[in-house]
Order: sequence, then C-alpha cells, then structure tokens
Amino acid sequence: MLVAHRLKLVDLGPIARAALLGGLVALGGCSSIFGKDDETNNANKDAANYKERTIEQIYADGWRAITNGAWEICAAQFNEVDRQHPYSVWARRAMLNSAFCSYQANNYTQAIATADQYISLHPGSQEVAYAFYIKAISLYEQIVDVGRDQSNTEGALVALQDVVQRFPDTEYARDANLKIDLTMDHLAGKEMAVGRYYLRRGDHVGAINRFRTVVEQYQTTPQIAEALQRLTESYYSLGLDREAQTAAAVLGRNYPGSGWYKSAYSILQGRNLKPMEDRGSWISQAFRKIL
Repeated sequence: MLVAHRLKLVDLGPIARAALLGGLVALGGCSSIFGKDDETNNANKDAANYKERTIEQIYADGWRAITNGAWEICAAQFNEVDRQHPYSVWARRAMLNSAFCSYQANNYTQAIATADQYISLHPGSQEVAYAFYIKAISLYEQIVDVGRDQSNTEGALVALQDVVQRFPDTEYARDANLKIDLTMDHLAGKEMAVGRYYLRRGDHVGAINRFRTVVEQYQTTPQIAEALQRLTESYYSLGLDREAQTAAAVLGRNYPGSGWYKSAYSILQGRNLKPMEDRGSWISQAFRKIL
C-alpha cells in the first residue's frame, strides 16, 4: 500500500501495497473488467445514484478514480461494495480502500470514521493493523502549529502509540515510532510556548507548571534543555534558590556545553550561587527515573 503524505507518497512495501490494491489486482485478472467504458462504469453517475453493479464493476470504477486522482469518487465507489455486497469477501477490503481514498482526498474525518468502523467490525483481521495506522496518520496530518489547540496532536500521539503497542513488529510501528518523536516534540513546544508567555507576564508559578510538564512528560525532546533553564530562571525569580540551583545542576550534568546551561549559570551568579543538586527535588527525581 502506498501511504500518502501531503508532500509525497511513501512506499511502505509490498505488504502495505497489497492491503490497498490486492483486491484490485486480484480482480484485474479478468480482462473484461477493465475493458469496459459504458454507462455502468460511470463513476460520477453510479456513486451519486444507486445502481446495482457487480463487484467487478464497482472495483473497476474505483480503479479508474484512483488513476484519475479522483479520491472522493474513489472512496464513494469502494463504499458501494459494502452497500451492495455487504457479505462478500471484497466488502472488508473495500472498507480499507475507502479509508485510504478519503485520506488521499484530505478528508481525514471520514478516513478516521471508516478506519474505526473497520476496527469495530473486523478486529481480528490480518489487515486491522493498517486500519489503526491510517487512523493515526489521519490524526497526525491534522497537527497544527503550537499557537493553536493541540487536541488533534494529543489524539495523534495516543493513536500512534496504539499502533506501536499493538503491532510492534510491523512496518506501521516503525513509521509510527518516528512520528511519535515528532508529535511529542510538538506537544512539548506547545508547553514551552505557554510557559514563556507566563514568564513574560511575571506569572512564575504558571510558567513553572508548564516547564515541569516538559521535564516530566517530554524528556526525550529537544525542548528539555530550555525547560531546565526556564525553571532556573523562574525559581530564582521566586527566591527558591534550592530549586533554581538543582535545575541548573541537572541541566549542566546533561547538557554541559549548551547555551542554556551558560544562561542558567549566569542567572545564579546574580546572587553568588552555583549549580547544586538537591537529590530530594522533583527535578532530580524526574531525571533519575528517566535518564
């Protein structure tokens, strides 16, 4: 199956290709299917108006829509398989194809709904991993910049983690793992953006809460060094020197040559303080747990 992204198509290998095109290829052996070009194979007409067709005719119309890049029509055609032939072996495959075509059309809501329907109806099928994956990717494609609501990002993270946990040895899991890292970085970026906003307003407690979330939940992201520096700054401004020193010490131990550590060290110098780790601090404990 070819899994499409907004900028390019990514080939995930023969197993994935088969999940989308297997039904089409199998039916393609009948030369009579793809040789027709009459009213019964008019994709626009038959998708809009119910007209009983054979599975072969519907798949042929779906294939024509794919080759023409008419993804919405393609999805409608594959939906017809389930509507007209609900108990056929091809109805299950057509549902996955419909989800993929909706995804290609950027109709992510419909792609997710179709994938969820497939998961509900066929939880034990060999192709269910792809249904979970297309749901996750459809959520992932809806991630917006950190200045906006991140509910889709959070949903994408849960769905991607679901793919990895359920199907750890699949190519879907390998791709999902890469996207999990990017998604977590995005969520950490959101927390950092809000924390900086609070810091500029002098709301140090609010800022600390946001930076703490980054330290406790997104330790593997590139945001962690700045989060520790901002914690040093925030605790220092509140007069909580012990916590400020701990944040700087943990920062120095893990990112000794970074500009963020130099900044944290400089902040402490304002009261002749030096980085010193309090092993009982939540910061120290969080890093001992993770690192």
